[in-house]
Amino acid sequence: MMRSSTNTSGPARMPALLGPFGIWIVCAIVLAVMPVIFSSPVSVTIMNQMGISIVFALSYNMMLGQGGMLSFGHAVYFGLGGFFSVHVMNYIEVDGWPIPLPFLPFIGGLFGLAFAIIIGSFSTRRAGTVFAMISLGVGELIAACSIIFVVFFGGEEGVSGDRTMGPPVFGTEFLKEIEVYYLTAVIVFVAAALMYLFSLTPAGRMANAVRDNPERAEFVGYSQRQVRFMSFCASGFFAGIAGGLFAINYEILTEENLNLTTSGWVLLMAYIGGIGFFIGPIVGAVLLTLLQTVLSNHTELWLLYVGLLFVLTVMYVPSGLTGLMMMHGPAMKAGRLGQLAKPYMIAGIPLLVALAGGVAVLEMLNHYNNAPVGDNVAHFFWMAVDTHNPANWAVALAVTAIGAYTTYRATPQVREAWAEANDFSEKGGDR
Repeated sequence: MMRSSTNTSGPARMPALLGPFGIWIVCAIVLAVMPVIFSSPVSVTIMNQMGISIVFALSYNMMLGQGGMLSFGHAVYFGLGGFFSVHVMNYIEVDGWPIPLPFLPFIGGLFGLAFAIIIGSFSTRRAGTVFAMISLGVGELIAACSIIFVVFFGGEEGVSGDRTMGPPVFGTEFLKEIEVYYLTAVIVFVAAALMYLFSLTPAGRMANAVRDNPERAEFVGYSQRQVRFMSFCASGFFAGIAGGLFAINYEILTEENLNLTTSGWVLLMAYIGGIGFFIGPIVGAVLLTLLQTVLSNHTELWLLYVGLLFVLTVMYVPSGLTGLMMMHGPAMKAGRLGQLAKPYMIAGIPLLVALAGGVAVLEMLNHYNNAPVGDNVAHFFWMAVDTHNPANWAVALAVTAIGAYTTYRATPQVREAWAEANDFSEKGGDR
């Protein structure tokens, strides 16, 4: 389904029941009804942040997933696109520029493209470690400039604007979050469709070829540098669009929007979701946005959990969460997916128990070390636990150990069921 980095499936492979554009129609319907299902202001704000993250992560995947260029400075184009967008927003307010708000993200995209052309002209000469180090150096350089050049970047306070001062669009002044949501949803849909179409073009296909075998691409007459440069510029353009959306939603840009932390965050989104599939960064963006906005309200250790998730993904699921789901495609087509249900439950339930016990240990340890004197009760899992009671520590450690051991004992059964569900050698199986 929409795999872009290795073998991008075209519209002909989409579900026949829905037609060639069925998935996009379903996505449009989902975007339209989401505010109806989740109507609270907080939910709308989170969905807006998801939309920004989706465009940002998809733009990063154009470099890493399609072109094989590992970048540690992708936030540069996101941040610069956002800064230019918020400055244009101020020109609209002060000088009366007649630019409707929906054009602002694409203006940010053009500035992102301009800087991608400049930086890509020398950074795409080499791939691999050299490119990664150049991207890291450029990212740190721009982040340092954001503190030095206060006139443009606003120093530590950043630059703010007012999105409501532009000319109304069909009577809409974008005063409400729901109005901003629908504007964000439309631009996210358009940007995602354009990035998917780019993956189907000869340039997108050759980016895959250069990533996999640059020498062979050169042998058949394609310049690997030019192919990388085109993917790099396209990626910078869509990152700038994401920055423009950020400027519209939050009406402020700071140094944090173009530093190494933001570059690392988009790397986590793309890799955890799965860089081998077009929908992978979308899954990663939605998941990490929820962790950042929802989980962070319940625990101080949410960044630790994100880091553990990334480490486990790299170690055990290098194709990402989307790749993990797609691995079950052949068994599903063969009608054998049900064979995995029982083994998954046998191993999955104790795994969840082990994870719950591990989280309990970490939360108790954090509370024990950092809580004020006299505060002995930690709150997690809707429970109140006395962290100074040795019995509670014994229970948490025992639950973790028993769950982990039970999961380990159930692993061979899962492997056996997996091998049987994916064995198509016998007569009547899929070949």
